[in-house]
Amino acid sequence: MNCKNCHTDLQENDDYCKNCGGKVIRKRLSFKNLFEHLSETFFNYDNKLLRTFVQLIKNPEDVIVGYINGVRKKYINPISFFGLSLTLSGLSIFIIKKFYLEHFDFSKMFEEITVNQDIMANNTFEGVLEYNSLFYAFLIPLFALISWVVFLNKKYNFTEHIIIYLYSISFLSILFVLIAQVVLIVAPESYMSFSFLSWPLMFIYNCYILTRIFKLSFWDLILRSIIFFALFFVAYIIISFAVFFIMLGTGAINLEDFRPK
Repeated sequence: MNCKNCHTDLQENDDYCKNCGGKVIRKRLSFKNLFEHLSETFFNYDNKLLRTFVQLIKNPEDVIVGYINGVRKKYINPISFFGLSLTLSGLSIFIIKKFYLEHFDFSKMFEEITVNQDIMANNTFEGVLEYNSLFYAFLIPLFALISWVVFLNKKYNFTEHIIIYLYSISFLSILFVLIAQVVLIVAPESYMSFSFLSWPLMFIYNCYILTRIFKLSFWDLILRSIIFFALFFVAYIIISFAVFFIMLGTGAINLEDFRPK
């Protein structure tokens, strides 16, 4: 008998491959064992995904610093974790656009500046949904760059700062998606209020993990947060103008939409 994953010779009574650790599958695929496999993968406390998620709340430095220092088997790797967050985010956006779009009305936000507020509001919100995942992906290198500058005298390089935010942004994205589905079911009109709360929650969580990773004192955290916000504000202004002119050049927005009433 050979391992189906790496083709290593196995004994008939082996349950796991001694070379790659893969489980020996003897039963033919059925709905029953498929469901058992999915349950074991996603809901078993000992699996990497759930263990990673729980530890990013309880002991985030064990996950993040552990990976940076070479621990590869204990938790899910940051790229896979980020891929899962993008998948769930995309599914959430599909659900919103398919079933809940009528609950969101942005026209009042534009009624003082444009005669085309309905079109502009709809285009704006659909654009936010369409590029939500790309926006979160862009935040990772941006946060990592700013964080690397803020903690320049510390031991982690730019790539290792990317690992920090791959884990933190992915964790927050998955958490927000899960909570958002409950909000959409219970009170869909409150979804936007919940979305606005995601920013302070993101700030609080990242302060939490950075404090744990870098062993920051309260005042050290305050000082570095101020520097981080200052750099982020400058970057945000520059990027906002760049995105505006790109959208203007590609025709995604029109200056006529901003005509006073």
